[in-house]
Amino acid sequence: MLANGIELGALAVAVWAFVDAVTRPTPLYTAADKLTKPAWLGIAGGAVAVSFLTDTLGLFGLVALVASIVYLVDVRPALQQVQRGNPW
Repeated sequence: MLANGIELGALAVAVWAFVDAVTRPTPLYTAADKLTKPAWLGIAGGAVAVSFLTDTLGLFGLVALVASIVYLVDVRPALQQVQRGNPW
């Protein structure tokens, strides 16, 4: 039961990262000095597929979870900062 909760949580994180990547404008990615939007869509979409199809506690599941977390804690804030404009 706990494993099912972890798998569902990992899938939710992957879907969140993918949906966020889809909704961001393409030029923001290069302005934030990150990988391109198609690259992040591939990474996030792959993470969703892997999270849905495999065991989250396995190697591929953990890689997918880490990729989603990297997007959410590194790329997403950089895109938000570029979109808002840097106050400095």
